[in-house]
Amino acid sequence: MTGLTVLVTGVTGYVGSELAGRLASHPDIDRVIGVDAALPEPASRARLGDAEFARADIRNPIISKVIEAAGVDTVVHASASARTSGSGSRSMAKEMNVLGTMQLLAACQRSSGVRNLIVRSTSAVYGSSPRDAAVATEDTVAHSIPSTGPVRDAVDIEGYVRGFGRRRPDVRIAMPRFAEIIGPTIHTALTRYLSLHPFVPVAAGQDTRIQLVHESDVVALLEHLVHGDFAGSVNVAGDGAMTMTQAIRRAGRIPVHIPQPALEGVGRALRLVPFGGFSAAQIKSLTISRVLDTTFLRRQVGFTPAFSTVGAFDDFVGRLRPVLDARAVRGAEVRIAAALGVPAEPDGPWRHPASPIPIGVPRASRSGSLPPDPGRSAADDPGASGSTSSPRRLFSIDGDAVRSPGGTTRPGSRKR
Repeated sequence: MTGLTVLVTGVTGYVGSELAGRLASHPDIDRVIGVDAALPEPASRARLGDAEFARADIRNPIISKVIEAAGVDTVVHASASARTSGSGSRSMAKEMNVLGTMQLLAACQRSSGVRNLIVRSTSAVYGSSPRDAAVATEDTVAHSIPSTGPVRDAVDIEGYVRGFGRRRPDVRIAMPRFAEIIGPTIHTALTRYLSLHPFVPVAAGQDTRIQLVHESDVVALLEHLVHGDFAGSVNVAGDGAMTMTQAIRRAGRIPVHIPQPALEGVGRALRLVPFGGFSAAQIKSLTISRVLDTTFLRRQVGFTPAFSTVGAFDDFVGRLRPVLDARAVRGAEVRIAAALGVPAEPDGPWRHPASPIPIGVPRASRSGSLPPDPGRSAADDPGASGSTSSPRRLFSIDGDAVRSPGGTTRPGSRKR
């Protein structure tokens, strides 16, 4: 397909902004418009690249005017079923997920030009009870769905999308169901839970299996679906799985086994300290073992994630603060070795990312100049050079057209 005009929702987050920027640079796409209710932060604005931005709330019928004015033929609802990292914004998340999706689908139904719809979903739709399948395929049906919460929202969203498909059979609909998304820039209940420092409470007697998908694989798959012709639902996850205690130890944390009835109280108590806490719903979601069968993803969709579950998790762990500072640990090793009268282990080439001082350099020599590191170039030094980005095109929405900040009406034009 050529000459696409794509609308992407949720471009203040990593997935939406990265996807919009990548699509805008593709030669087969004429125009990409990113929409969100808030202005993107500098990092998101840089990821948008050549994509245009329209500040519009998808809960408002004005989104229909954006689609019609720009001649949109492909809609990517990248913000659907996105989980917030906190519980305080639950009502707002429900409005954005459910009411926003309903309004967006209504706008797509009214537009005769929309031919492709891609809606981000989640593996949570497969249920959360012990009676639900441990390994889920695309045909798996949940036995138990909660009456409220993010899981209920995801199930409702899929129901609305299926209803839209019956009313508009001419529109190709793709609905990827993602496992827990993780990565250096993603903030979810799981990443916040694993960032607790240094102890992480876990349910005693349970060791939940988790399956993850890297944030870059999420973007790559959505881009693949935009350019492809796949229609239907598909499971998306990295190869393999790991248990929660394995993940906690791999993150350099210490698991503390607590009886499950007491976990909610522990979560509330942690909200009173800088570590942060977690809600009862989040605790329950973290005790659910669910693994996705991704055979269909590889054979029918033709996509293989670049990151396995362990690989995606390790990339996330790289941004976590360690339980103990590496320099302090090395200093203790040197002192203990000196007290025992044995030589300390020699330093390796590894350097702690938080400090330019090589691990194990004697304290007296740290005030002097350090020898250059042969494995480090100027390009590796974040302070060696700054990065600049071209100014982004920002637009707001009035009743009839897309307007620039200066007030000049800008009709839907094609990218040159």
